[in-house]
Amino acid sequence: MSQQGKHRILMVSDFFYPNFGGVENHIYYLSQCLIKLGHKVVVMTHAYKNRSGVRYMTGGLKVYYVPWKPFLMQNTLPTFYATLPIIRTILIRERISIVHGHQAFSTLCHEALMHARTMGYKVVFTDHSLYGFADIGSIHMNKVLQFTLADVSQAICVSHTSKENTVLRSGLPPERVFVIPNAVDTAMFKPAPKRLSSDEIVIVVISRLVYRKGADLLVEVIPEVCSLHPNVRFIIGGDGPKRVRLEEMREKHSLQDRVDMLGAVPHAKVQSVLVTGHIFLNSSLTEAFCIAILEAASCGLLTVSTRVGGVPEVLPDDMIVLAEPDPTDMVMAITKAIELLPQIDPQDMHNRMKKLYSWHDVAKRTEIVYDRAFKCSNQNLLERLPRYLSCGAWAGKLFCIVMIIDFLFWSFLQLWQPDQDIEVVPDIDLTSSQTGEEM
Repeated sequence: MSQQGKHRILMVSDFFYPNFGGVENHIYYLSQCLIKLGHKVVVMTHAYKNRSGVRYMTGGLKVYYVPWKPFLMQNTLPTFYATLPIIRTILIRERISIVHGHQAFSTLCHEALMHARTMGYKVVFTDHSLYGFADIGSIHMNKVLQFTLADVSQAICVSHTSKENTVLRSGLPPERVFVIPNAVDTAMFKPAPKRLSSDEIVIVVISRLVYRKGADLLVEVIPEVCSLHPNVRFIIGGDGPKRVRLEEMREKHSLQDRVDMLGAVPHAKVQSVLVTGHIFLNSSLTEAFCIAILEAASCGLLTVSTRVGGVPEVLPDDMIVLAEPDPTDMVMAITKAIELLPQIDPQDMHNRMKKLYSWHDVAKRTEIVYDRAFKCSNQNLLERLPRYLSCGAWAGKLFCIVMIIDFLFWSFLQLWQPDQDIEVVPDIDLTSSQTGEEM
């Protein structure tokens, strides 16, 4: 920890700008607010096409795009030990005190947390998703999560449902898991200056068109809603493998004039799409916390969503209509939302969102977690191995071998290139000049 109790944080995830999504937004906004609180924040992610090396973003946020290309679904290929030299160099160069990993299926996150614990750093993990327990993929991911969280200092989940899920999957003590929800930039997501006419009801969908996001539900719901309500029109923003099914549905039911397919919508243009609608429709089949719902509510849209995961925790009852992930129930929920529209005041909804969700509040609560993590006692390898051994009869022994090899590799790097031979990066304060310009 640096002077005056401020931390030096390394955010690590495979998911970051220029890619857009809930995790990417969370890391970006949280980092910006932590910088404003006086902390040093550095982000580490993999290279995106020709974006490699060190880049600077708004507020002096430094990003290391390490030269690893994505292997599958924006994840890097698991290497276990190949990332240790570069992670060690970044940690020493930036004088990092806490490593904060994001997202359970980020390979880079898991490897960074493993190496950081080997080197004696305090680590914090944030889980942004929900997982099952029965299928092969979930069983594998849960075992990896159990390995990573066996020696984590503190963990954060974005909803109470997500916390229960993470505790069950990882075996982490509940007292070491904090619930800190996502937030929304209300300055960016504002309602339209003029209230929209109710002659035509516009329902907006902005989502990745994949199975997990309920794209198959939309295929059944949209024709039924259009049949029941002649004055309803849909705007669908997003891309994915299920887009073909939606286009086939539009052709089959001759809804070309009532269903607009926008394709992928850049995050900077999401607000301009949202303000053209009255209702926001979320059809996710699983969701730890849906930032898209916050963005829609901040723009003054009434939300209709499936009752899954942490979604019921996101908004007050008078700002959202919940439905089971069933076509019939969703159609009924949309009908109810249409009836409620005259009672909705977009500007009032926006003002309420300002009070409910703030990234500055998220940053302050995360700061408390960092303080608690920093107070955790330092333990050597022999004291830490029993935690891995408790992960299973065979898995526990395998995890111990992985950590012992990691420790030996780190010890070799210490001899080959001692810490004092790695140049420390000087701190450059870019926030003071920007504050002066704003004033």
